[in-house]
Amino acid sequence: MQDNDGRIPSFHATTIILVKKGGKTVIGGDGQVSFGQTVMKANARKVRRLAKNSVIAGFAGATADAFTLFERLEAKLEQFPGQLLRASVELAKDWRTDRYLRRLEAMMLVADRETALVLTGTGDVLEPESSPMGCVAAIGSGGNYALAAGLALIDIESDAEAIARKAMGIAANICVYTNNNLVIETIERD
Repeated sequence: MQDNDGRIPSFHATTIILVKKGGKTVIGGDGQVSFGQTVMKANARKVRRLAKNSVIAGFAGATADAFTLFERLEAKLEQFPGQLLRASVELAKDWRTDRYLRRLEAMMLVADRETALVLTGTGDVLEPESSPMGCVAAIGSGGNYALAAGLALIDIESDAEAIARKAMGIAANICVYTNNNLVIETIERD
């Protein structure tokens, strides 16, 4: 299948947001998967719980690649239980150096009760910047819209989930590759 320019269209697949505020960390994602100008699926689940529900993760990018990364991260979390940062660094090392993994096209937001991270295929393991009010990170096609909305809301909204939902709603109104079919996962500090 080719688009009007004779190119093969690519999959555009998502907006994922992470909001950390008031002892609560939320990762939310939309459900849209687009192929070129066609919506292929409206209710994909791109946010999951890992490591016996102690970690939440969301992905943006190629779906098969993301599932491979979820499985690899889960294995690293089993190898380094309760150490999300260490498991993520080990995954990033593999992702960067393994010939097969290097070809995976995805990004991930991951969090446990204490740590929030952005993982990329270039080997980056980034802690989102935080302020006294909390922190926001976003990835994917509508990530910049969700990030901007989340940063604007973090000072005026008290609940992390409400910030994530509102920011995703704003992104869905702007980005044609984002919809309002949200999956939200939350982890709270003890």
